[in-house]
Amino acid sequence: MKDESPMSADSSSGPLIVVGMWRSGTSLLYSLLNQHPQIALMYEADLFLLQPLFSRKGSNPDWLARWEFWNSAFSRHNIRPERIPAAVPDLRTGSMAVWKEYAGPALMGEKSPNYYDCLPSLSQRFPEARFIVIWRDLSDICRSMVRARTGSSFFSKPGILHRAVIGNYKLKLGRDALLRQNVPVHEIQYEEMIQDPAVVMTGVCKFLGLPFDPRMTSLQGFDPSPIYEGSHHNQVKGGKILRSKECPEVLSSRLRRKIRRYVCYWREQSSGAWPRYPQSQKNASAAPDSDVPGPAERFCDETLFRGLRALDRFTTFVYCYAPFGWLQSYRSFKNRRYRNTEAVSTDVIQPVREEARQHLGS
Repeated sequence: MKDESPMSADSSSGPLIVVGMWRSGTSLLYSLLNQHPQIALMYEADLFLLQPLFSRKGSNPDWLARWEFWNSAFSRHNIRPERIPAAVPDLRTGSMAVWKEYAGPALMGEKSPNYYDCLPSLSQRFPEARFIVIWRDLSDICRSMVRARTGSSFFSKPGILHRAVIGNYKLKLGRDALLRQNVPVHEIQYEEMIQDPAVVMTGVCKFLGLPFDPRMTSLQGFDPSPIYEGSHHNQVKGGKILRSKECPEVLSSRLRRKIRRYVCYWREQSSGAWPRYPQSQKNASAAPDSDVPGPAERFCDETLFRGLRALDRFTTFVYCYAPFGWLQSYRSFKNRRYRNTEAVSTDVIQPVREEARQHLGS
């Protein structure tokens, strides 16, 4: 928790919520933001996903314990649960209590890519919130997700790449809805952040009404303890901002074609304004197979996406209501299965380092 700055942001001005797709640079952005002495965001606290723990009568009696079991939010952030009210009237009150406990007088909030398709709902629940949205070339997002499979079972889930492709557009629709409602939104591009972090973070500080701090351009000295374990986080935990480099292609030709079609379609719909990357038309639309997806393809993709998200919500519901004994047995079984996979695959892939408290079905 931060308490080092005598000149800190007024936490009563509302939370800051940082959103992007998975592997779009949200962890790097979170780390740079928290280098500022007046910013203290939580890392994927994700209480908003656990809405079944709250009803019109208030919070479930065990909401704190289930939240900790879900993703270790308290232990990762070194928060003492006994300092949080055991009973709160609603999700907003619970979230604000934990954010304030972690941030102290600094600017509170959190970053989470898991909020990519619920920005309007978040804004409705937290009407005083400000949002930062980070974008990245969708093909690079999917490539990074494939490579992250050796460090996290989350990115091996069936349909995860489909969630990313359609979810990228859902994030854009949510951004548009916030702008129509005059909600404060600031957008940055991952490719520009790693090329010139000083310029990007200066813009962020202007948006937040805070003085720019040069520490926001470096990862030296930042606290990585709230970030999940896993080799896919080695780069941000390594303390250096690394530029993108050429790597062997890991996406199937079918997925690459689908991404190109959707990028062309989205640009047609936005008169070329979105997405900004890839900037090279050679990669985005010049290829002969870069036609736009037809109505049938879009309908099928949307239907599949909704089915996958319904499965995600069912998983959350189970974590909110299933007996703890069942949940512990399931987690032990899943972790044991991945340890066995690691033992079999040591000569083929990098060792799997399972996230013991990983969200969304860990």
